[in-house]
Amino acid sequence: MPEFIWRGVEVESLERARVSQGVEVQVESVIDSARGRYSYELVCAADWTFRSLHLEALAGHRSFDLVRGDDGAWTLDDVERADLAEAVDLDLAISPLTNTLPIRRLDLGIDDEADIVAAYVSFPDLEIVADPQRYTRLDEDAYVYESLDSDFEAELTVDAAGFVLEYPGLFERL
Repeated sequence: MPEFIWRGVEVESLERARVSQGVEVQVESVIDSARGRYSYELVCAADWTFRSLHLEALAGHRSFDLVRGDDGAWTLDDVERADLAEAVDLDLAISPLTNTLPIRRLDLGIDDEADIVAAYVSFPDLEIVADPQRYTRLDEDAYVYESLDSDFEAELTVDAAGFVLEYPGLFERL
């Protein structure tokens, strides 16, 4: 079970994540951040399609379960979230690991791009909104990430398995 460690640059943090891949992908992670301590368990299908997230904000004693069913319907603590109906991926603002989901799921060729919608979780407020995004593959180890409802853009460097090595100004893998 590989372990990954990322350091937050813009907001000081340290994430330790363990990833196991088999019939499904399972991630267990703890993030110590200037915004608090968080832990999450993430489950994806074998092709990296998001299935479920259990997140705990340890300092604020808050937790939630976010699930995307086989029919594409999203629920937050068993309450339907119709506003997320177009979302396929998950984007945790506090973790570069969730960039791996669309990178692996889309399996883009060099110079290919794809528009997606992600369920975006902001921190520390833990608000969840639908967020249109674009991924463009530049070469074997580089992607451009764009937020389509803002002017944010970043060139991500990844390893051969699609895990972020560098997210300029935000995260770096140790």
